[in-house]
Amino acid sequence: MAFPKKTKKALIIGVSGQDGAYLAKLLLEKGYEVHGTSRDHEVSSFANLVKLGIRDRVKTTSMVTSDFRSVLTALHRAEADEVYNLAGQTSVGMSFDYPVETFDSILIGTMNLLECLRLFKHPSRFYNAGSSEVFGNTKKPATETTPFYPRSPYAAAKAAAQYAVTNYREAYGLFACTGILFNHESPLRPARFVTQKIVSTAVRIANGSKEKLTLGRLDIRRDWGWAPEYVDAMWRMLQQKKPDDYVVATGEEHSLQQFVAETFRQLGLDWRKHVASDRKLFRPSDIEQSCGNASKARRKLGFKTKIGFKKIISALIKQDQIHQ
Repeated sequence: MAFPKKTKKALIIGVSGQDGAYLAKLLLEKGYEVHGTSRDHEVSSFANLVKLGIRDRVKTTSMVTSDFRSVLTALHRAEADEVYNLAGQTSVGMSFDYPVETFDSILIGTMNLLECLRLFKHPSRFYNAGSSEVFGNTKKPATETTPFYPRSPYAAAKAAAQYAVTNYREAYGLFACTGILFNHESPLRPARFVTQKIVSTAVRIANGSKEKLTLGRLDIRRDWGWAPEYVDAMWRMLQQKKPDDYVVATGEEHSLQQFVAETFRQLGLDWRKHVASDRKLFRPSDIEQSCGNASKARRKLGFKTKIGFKKIISALIKQDQIHQ
């Protein structure tokens, strides 16, 4: 007699963010029962889940990752097969103003999750959201073995959290992975992110606004990918026989000036007439060049990027024009 296949359960910590929402959509499409957390699920709008049309299909609960009891309760309720930690302070710039809060939300939050999973009898596979920021400047595309050189409180906290995940994997046998994701964009990015600021301002200028787009350094170079493709890589990491860490990137880098120029070009404008650089917006320390080598993810996970630099900008512009 054949028994029906058990429905997998996933818990997405930080489900209301860009990556959390896209991951929830992906897992629902794969037949998962999806649970998600936010700091206060009763008052959170879960706007990104609403935008993707999946709000009523995600079971939500409250969790503050820096509070051990809160983490313990949420994990016990979900009894998930897969746990995705996408929570914590997400702004590099903001981390310079609030370094202690940044470490608290990223490092302590990750430690609480790892410790609860170690104590539980229910075997959950764990994904930790790492960051390309841990590498600092990359003179050549970074791999999983590139030494860390964090240049912000955010990056330092992410590096410490990744070391903790590795330790729990090796010392306690947890199935725990870190995805070292380079920059990835989508229409769900919060307005405070520079890519959204560029696109939104450029669209308003194209619609007749007389404002100027004011930015910090324009010479920094980044490896920009497409968020829905990157959450697929997260899922793939937890489907492997053995846990491991993976760089997720496109392998191509562009300067912020190129991002600005291409955005205005697609709107039929000359960026040089509308953009200014202000030293007040420079960070205390910044990464000049950031690019990743995802050959391991391509080889072992089957990860592939399909949406390139110009298509990413086009998609962001199109979505912004709809909302404006």
